Amino acid sequence: MHTKTDSEDTSFAPSSPENRRPVYFVQSPSHDGEKTTTSFESTPVPGSPVGSPPHSQSSVGRHSRESSTSRFSGSIKPGSRKIDAGSGGRNNRKGGRKGLKEFDVIEEEGLLEGGDSEKGFPRRCYFPAFVVGFFVLFSFFALILWGASKPQKPRIVMRSIKFESFVVQAGSDDTGVSTDMISMNSTVKFTFRNTGTFFGVHVTSTPLTLSYSNLAFGTGNMKGFFQSRRSSKNVTVIVAADQIPLYGSGASLSTQAGMLTLPVALNLNFTVQAKAEVLGKLVKTRFHNKIQCSVVFDSKKINLPISLKSSCQYNA
Repeated sequence: MHTKTDSEDTSFAPSSPENRRPVYFVQSPSHDGEKTTTSFESTPVPGSPVGSPPHSQSSVGRHSRESSTSRFSGSIKPGSRKIDAGSGGRNNRKGGRKGLKEFDVIEEEGLLEGGDSEKGFPRRCYFPAFVVGFFVLFSFFALILWGASKPQKPRIVMRSIKFESFVVQAGSDDTGVSTDMISMNSTVKFTFRNTGTFFGVHVTSTPLTLSYSNLAFGTGNMKGFFQSRRSSKNVTVIVAADQIPLYGSGASLSTQAGMLTLPVALNLNFTVQAKAEVLGKLVKTRFHNKIQCSVVFDSKKINLPISLKSSCQYNA
């Protein structure tokens, strides 16, 4: 009988628990169409005499990168199972880090490409565009206000004229020419009404002129005033004449003791001007109203007001 030697006992002896090496399994997804499969590969403990095959590590890295890229850049398909990257071995974790780095690089490149492809509005054009837009909007708004203010014209209603005195007598002008001279004093009253709903007006007037046979002999000046919106004011103006020569015009006048014996047709003319500041001094609207009144003077009506409501014409 053959006797076993010590070396044979050693070589054929079963491995002791101490010599047993633990085996690790790497779980990685493999996308084929719509399904997700799990592959297992044995990986010895690092540092053991028997190393893992080179293709095993490259396979793990490739699967890890695919898993990381799919997890961050692609959407998870219905029915697929999410694999936790922390459940693998050390090589799987390294592969996951590589996949994350590649994903970051791809994402940054995509952002750069998107920023280059999208051409936005240059920042240096913001302020000029704002200024231009502001002036356009302001001009449009001012135009609307100006157009809305035009129909809201002031209204003038002539009320009366009263003659306190009216004298025609012989005299001479500054050059010594003999002629009839006229002196008179009267009071004109009218009502000014501002119909504007959102603006006031500055009111002025040309001199009120009283004439006879195209000869102006009496004048009066109205004092300017400001009239607020939707309000009215009664205006009184003194129209007077002092030793105004009539020359040939006085020949038709019939007088007795300096007083007129017959009614005399006179004309009263003036123009009222109103300036509305619709938007401060930037937007203004002007109104003009020319007034012509026919007045019949009768010496019997001295100091009595003569109505002008139906004897005036208004030309706005």
